Amino acid sequence: MLLYGRNAKLSTVLLSDVYSKCSVVTEGDVYFRHKDINKEAVRSSRTVWCYDGTNFQNCIGAVDGKHIRICKPDGSGSEFFNYKSYFSTVLMALVDADYKFIAIEVGAHGSPSDSNIFKQFHLYKRLDRNELNMPKGGPLPLDESGEHMPSVIVGDEAFALSEHVLRPYPHRKLSIAKRIFNYGLTRARRMVECAFGILCNKWRVYHRAINLHPDFADIVVKACCVLHNYVRARDGVRFEDTLHECPLENIESFGTRSMVRGTGVREYFTKYFISPQGCFPWQYDKV
Repeated sequence: MLLYGRNAKLSTVLLSDVYSKCSVVTEGDVYFRHKDINKEAVRSSRTVWCYDGTNFQNCIGAVDGKHIRICKPDGSGSEFFNYKSYFSTVLMALVDADYKFIAIEVGAHGSPSDSNIFKQFHLYKRLDRNELNMPKGGPLPLDESGEHMPSVIVGDEAFALSEHVLRPYPHRKLSIAKRIFNYGLTRARRMVECAFGILCNKWRVYHRAINLHPDFADIVVKACCVLHNYVRARDGVRFEDTLHECPLENIESFGTRSMVRGTGVREYFTKYFISPQGCFPWQYDKV
């Protein structure tokens, strides 16, 4: 019997070898942990994040999720079938200013509505409960009031607004100040989009449906993320790498609750971005 042009027994051995090596890569990972955020890693990247093209102060990362296309698993019914009419597993990732993954989680079924997909992830729950051991923040640069602002992560409307997770204002009759905040947050969020684009361009397995058992597919996805971090650490970031569009589907955004403290933090950033200390002359041309 032939399988993909190979002897079936040989193919089984090769798949087993790939599985074991991918498992070793993910289990021995020294490039990210998703139990806690590595304080030293984000401390070294925070200045880059704030001043190298994003200008979003106290931001240590951007979070997002993508559908990873897979072939229909045997006996799964519609379990992995998403609203885009294909089968998928979901990758959720937190990315730093160097396009590296700080934390990832993969394995949610693509079938639930997008408003519920992230709620399956431990990473989302830890973000929501402020359990990721975030680095301490501090006053925003040149802010005369000197009020302490927390370290923050930026996301889209799929994430609940909280003290440490900021999302854009709803696009309904926004003031100039709120539009400027949304523009700044979008610029900061592009880091995670670029990271996904670099990942897919480097590892072509993402360009077609992964024809593996879902557990095996999840390990392959994790291994690619680990290797992505290794390559970024070894080779650095090339500007042309950031120009690749990501072929993966977004998780559709839905309204989620906002915490009172999160509303206050977002409002403070909004005022800061139009103050003499925090604004940039060119930002008014962008909104």
